[in-house]
Amino acid sequence: MKVQVASVGAAEVDRAVAVLRAAADPTRYRLLCLLDGQELPVSALAGLLGAQVAAVSQHLARLRKLGLVRARREGTRVYYRTGPAGIRRLLEDAALLADACEEGGHDVDPASSGRYA
Repeated sequence: MKVQVASVGAAEVDRAVAVLRAAADPTRYRLLCLLDGQELPVSALAGLLGAQVAAVSQHLARLRKLGLVRARREGTRVYYRTGPAGIRRLLEDAALLADACEEGGHDVDPASSGRYA
C-alpha cells in the first residue's frame, strides 16, 4: 500500500511519527532486530543487550503499546515477537537510508540527535 504524503491526515502523521520515534531509540531498534523472525523472553533479550530486565521491559512496553511487538505469557515468562510484517522493512529501509546518506557525504552525527552533520 502506497501512501500519498500530501493526502495524509494529522492522525496518520501522528501515528507514523510515534512509530518512527519508538524505532529511533537504539535499544528499541536492537530489540526489534533481535525479535525479527523469533520469539524471546525478556530475560533472554536483556542478556543479549547487556541490559537490566526492568529497562528492557519498559522498552518492550512502549513497543507493545504501539503494536510493534506482541507478547505471549507462558507460566511466569512473557515471550515477545514482532508485530506487523512491515517492521522488517522499516528496519531495513532505515539502515539502507543511513548507508545512502553516508555514501552521499552526509554522515549521521549521533551527537546531534540524528541530524546530518
